[in-house]
Amino acid sequence: MKISLGLQLLQNMGARYVSYRLQHEFEKRFGILKKKHPINPPLKSFISLDDWRKNTASFVISERELLIFQKVKKASLKDKFERISNGDICFFSHEWKNIGTNYDWITNPDSGYRYDVSKHWSEISDLNPSNGDIKYVWEKSRFSYLLTIIRYDYHFDEDHAEFVFAEIESWITANPINQGPNWRCSQEISLRIFNWCYALTFYKNSAALTEERWVKIQHVIYWSLHHVYHHINFSRIAVRNNHAITETLALTLSELLFPFIPETKKWANKGRAWFEKEIAYQIYEDGTFLQFSMNYHRVVVQLLSLGISLTEKHNVPFSNTVYDRSYKSIDFLYQCLQEENGFLPNYGANDGAWFFPLSETLYRDYRPQLNTLHLILTKKRLYETVDLLEDSFWLFSDDKVRNDLSNAVLTKKHGAISYNLGGYFILRAEDSFTFIRCGKYKDRPFHADNLHLDIWVKGENVLRDSGTYKYNTDKMYLDYFTGTSGHNTVMVAEHSQMLKGGRFIWFYWSQALFGKWEETGDSFVFKGRISAFRFINPRIVHERKVTVSKIQKEWIINDVVEHADGLLKKQIWHFDDFEWEFSSLADSNIKVEGETVPSFNSCFYGQKIDGRAISFPFDKKISTVLKYK
Repeated sequence: MKISLGLQLLQNMGARYVSYRLQHEFEKRFGILKKKHPINPPLKSFISLDDWRKNTASFVISERELLIFQKVKKASLKDKFERISNGDICFFSHEWKNIGTNYDWITNPDSGYRYDVSKHWSEISDLNPSNGDIKYVWEKSRFSYLLTIIRYDYHFDEDHAEFVFAEIESWITANPINQGPNWRCSQEISLRIFNWCYALTFYKNSAALTEERWVKIQHVIYWSLHHVYHHINFSRIAVRNNHAITETLALTLSELLFPFIPETKKWANKGRAWFEKEIAYQIYEDGTFLQFSMNYHRVVVQLLSLGISLTEKHNVPFSNTVYDRSYKSIDFLYQCLQEENGFLPNYGANDGAWFFPLSETLYRDYRPQLNTLHLILTKKRLYETVDLLEDSFWLFSDDKVRNDLSNAVLTKKHGAISYNLGGYFILRAEDSFTFIRCGKYKDRPFHADNLHLDIWVKGENVLRDSGTYKYNTDKMYLDYFTGTSGHNTVMVAEHSQMLKGGRFIWFYWSQALFGKWEETGDSFVFKGRISAFRFINPRIVHERKVTVSKIQKEWIINDVVEHADGLLKKQIWHFDDFEWEFSSLADSNIKVEGETVPSFNSCFYGQKIDGRAISFPFDKKISTVLKYK
């Protein structure tokens, strides 16, 4: 069995991945990583504070004295500022926790576990269940909360630069170079630098930014970039998702942001080549994203906005492919967006990431971020309201972008649309939205959810995906949220469509054999067929037909499973408190009664609430009519 799974891993992930993982494990065990990333390194100081202030490299914003966009004193922004001032932090864009004004930066606020900061980062485990989810430690150290302080100071004409730089200095003192949990992840290091750049630029002329603090910050910035550069292959080969895009972008922008560091010329040159390669590979030609996650796709949208805006300012634009994939990304996400609230399906891995919270809107509202990148690429806005525009003011300067960036303004499309490369089939009707997953994987899947069906009516997710919950939690919840039982599709003998391996590994990937939309006089019809459950029988296929009425809110789903004789199948629907009428006929047109099955809903990372779901058992085929009341 171990040999067959090893061959599966090699077949799925490729020899490059497997050989790198072996090399990385070797380097970790024999101390090579410690030599590449030294502790107690020599002080790196390149430029005095006075000289830096006179020759500050251009960022996406200017210092606060030069910012001139509209100021709006919103009570919600003031409330967030006051909470942060009193030691609260909003975790994963949803859950406020009070961790105190003297937080040590290395204690997990969820589990209480305190990491050993004397250890080299390569000795820190991010998977030990007894430690809890390490993301709880990383969240504050990402410093996204500083953007809330900056926005508050701008809109309310106040100055909390001392608080901001005291926070940065406190982190530096508590997290020695290359030691402890906050040096474990190069993406977190990159994001920390980006958010420090906002603080350094906005408060550039503040007395709170002293020479002593500037020397400390320079030192950490240098060794942060050094860390990212010398560990970049982990994200480019072993991880290859939004981590690689974040880190290669950090290297790309390093020369523009820190030209006084001599090595940034080399780091930026290689970083740009890697970044452009990652964008071309990770964003498919139809605008879908290899991570198969709406929120991680938005993460990339914000990174693209930052990267394109800054490189345009410095007149060193990216390749045409970066612009093309950026535009197509907006189009895909925009077509899936619900105009009533800006929400998208809670589809794929969702860890609550919102790297740059630069607007006073809900986390699930994608409109501000899509608006910003659309404005950069077309010079036209998708939305005009102040709340939906503020994000763009902090990421984009209209006078610094070339005139030839004038793609067509996007419009919302109605009817059926197919994204065959990514494996998404959507249908927008007058007040309903149907979303179907039917994908053929060339990159690793995250959830076992092929042929999942999501339904929205008037902006409400009336038939839903269960979400993610946590990456490090009890096995039963990991199996539920990432597995087939958390989705609106079919299980065989209580199994997911694929065989679960390690935390982010699946074996025997399900694969779409075909998928397409057809239109008749009174309906739209989707037909899809996948190879799945191959670890049970390599011949098993699941075929799904979804008929969507043009006349009423009715969906007819026909499922057929072949080559799984004698194994009980079940069709699952997660609907919570929405009013649905289910009518099901199985096999020889025998009426089937629904059975209540466990259902949880995680709209936000770390949140798990009880939901409602129903399943219908069958042997070979089943037809279920769903009427929304």
